[in-house]
Amino acid sequence: MEYLLIGLTGILATTAGTLAGGGGFISLPVMMLLGIPVQSAVGANKVANTISSFSSFLYLYRNKKISFKEVYWIVPVSLAGGVTGGVIASRMNEEYMEAAAIVLLLFAFAASFFKQGQFSGEGEIRFNKFSFPGLYAIGIYDGMIGPGQGTFMLYLFGALKVSYIRAVAGVRLATFSSCFGAAVTYIAAGQMIWPLTLCLLAGSLAGAQIGVRLAEKLKARTVLVILRLVTLGLIIQLIGENLLELAGGFR
Repeated sequence: MEYLLIGLTGILATTAGTLAGGGGFISLPVMMLLGIPVQSAVGANKVANTISSFSSFLYLYRNKKISFKEVYWIVPVSLAGGVTGGVIASRMNEEYMEAAAIVLLLFAFAASFFKQGQFSGEGEIRFNKFSFPGLYAIGIYDGMIGPGQGTFMLYLFGALKVSYIRAVAGVRLATFSSCFGAAVTYIAAGQMIWPLTLCLLAGSLAGAQIGVRLAEKLKARTVLVILRLVTLGLIIQLIGENLLELAGGFR
């Protein structure tokens, strides 16, 4: 029963994560509730995200929705940002990082109501003075905090007039890049519970394929509704976690 629940969680989390980001806020809490150790749960998510995100990117690439020439530069930028974020996180108070995440998500939510952030364009993903620092900053955020990275990236691509399906491809490639190194680290450290990891991976692969096929059919207005709902969910969860920690401190 536990394995089935993990598999279904993988389907739901990765479908949502492919469409609007934030899948980690679904899968990690479920695994924690099942009593899976934190490091093993995070490791399972990294492995599942690495393979499933690449599978969804590969689907879009094979169907000529994106060219590798258009997005190859995302890989080193995401990796560099993630490493920078990890260094900063090791020297920064976790409470400050979560507060920063809430502020950034509120800003992104408000920005989504302006026309320039509404996936109204059909442009390609280009390396320029806006996309490079934007993706590098999101990479730093991913290295520092993590959850919501895909959501922020979708907002950035929307503001840059990139078409939604291209934005999804770019986000999935960036997710693969940022998760690959972390997955190798967790495997090398021997912190994996492989039966549960493989169940999550199977569900995530299915969710990735469901997600990209739905993404091909979604209209810009529907995408924005989903993105805003995910953003609100992320904000509520982060605030809730901080309130619970604060309440625990008064006991």
